[in-house]
Amino acid sequence: MDKSLNDLANMPQLPEYWEMAKNELMKRDRIMRKLIPQFGDLYLIGHNDSFTTLTRSIVAQQISGKSANLLWQKFLEICPKATPMQVIKAGAEKLVACGLSRRKTEYILDLAEHFKEKRVHVDQWDEMTDEDVISELMQIRGIGRWTAEMFLIFNLLRPNILPLDDPSLLKGISLNYFSGEPVSRSDIREVAANWEPWRTVATWYLWRSLDPVVL
Repeated sequence: MDKSLNDLANMPQLPEYWEMAKNELMKRDRIMRKLIPQFGDLYLIGHNDSFTTLTRSIVAQQISGKSANLLWQKFLEICPKATPMQVIKAGAEKLVACGLSRRKTEYILDLAEHFKEKRVHVDQWDEMTDEDVISELMQIRGIGRWTAEMFLIFNLLRPNILPLDDPSLLKGISLNYFSGEPVSRSDIREVAANWEPWRTVATWYLWRSLDPVVL
């Protein structure tokens, strides 16, 4: 296989529902009609490795997307393959030294132990419902609903996730739908009712409205 074909084979795949979702959202929602075309052919890029996706979500908890990306790069200097065994071998002190808080370090080490000891049903997640996956993941220390929802979006590519506790979603809805006024959960649900069953896609475009860098 020549280089160009090899590069093509390794490109992240467009989620199969993405174009349909875009078209339906633009038909139904006047904000999406203006927003989606601004980002051309960009789309949600999935993260294939379950452990890496969950680890990255823990790293990103309660900090901005920019800060999370910087911290993740520092983490990769310590654990370039981001595998459970590499994390366990690195240990707490090295993880803290790369900028992780003590608490996040504990969470990531606990997650690594769960994967090492096969205490999570990785092979079954594709067949499980959204809520069943969330329920299982929330049994792991440091993984709350938001982190589980990020996993559903970025690893399992579920099309209809609405992360109500995501600060960037709140801000995106506030700025795009309410002229910057604060929004409540009921406001979010009301706006998002028009996005079903493509709430993941709408959420992604609202993230892009705040930060054009593709996640």
